[in-house]
Amino acid sequence: MDREEALKAIRQSVKNENLVKHMLATEAIMRALARKFGENEGEWGMAGLLHDIDVELTGSDMKEHSRLAAQMVKQMGFNDAVSHAILVHNEAHGVPAESLIDKALFCADPLTGLITAGALVRPDKKLASVEAKSIRKRFKEKSFAAGANREQIATCSGIGLELEAFIELGLEAMKGVAGELGL
Repeated sequence: MDREEALKAIRQSVKNENLVKHMLATEAIMRALARKFGENEGEWGMAGLLHDIDVELTGSDMKEHSRLAAQMVKQMGFNDAVSHAILVHNEAHGVPAESLIDKALFCADPLTGLITAGALVRPDKKLASVEAKSIRKRFKEKSFAAGANREQIATCSGIGLELEAFIELGLEAMKGVAGELGL
């Protein structure tokens, strides 16, 4: 399945445009991480792009979310690595993140919300005017982008990245797709 087919599948399952943008942002970060670690960029990107394809189908039921998505991506023809990464990005299942792709998706997922919020508080509401140092500062403010799980983001140390470097990588990746994100 190529990216266009994956986007078509997403459009069939996800109506919330902000959720679609989150998935696109997660794809961008996962692709950047794959490049950094010399991994399969297409595979990692698809894990990021498709990780929340089931949110609306499961009614945000955290006991079902990601379990259905993992099944869906297997039916689409993706390998076990992509399916497993999608399954474990939701802690509710108690399945440990084992591989690098698992750990990368787990910490990349909430980073998109923190960075998006950082752009939305800017006067121009654009990623281009966001600096990594402002995101690092906002990271310490628990009330800012409260839904962006800081502990989960901080697990970037488990993939060998310091928080500062991870935020910079994520911000640059999202700036690369700012047009698609409307930011």
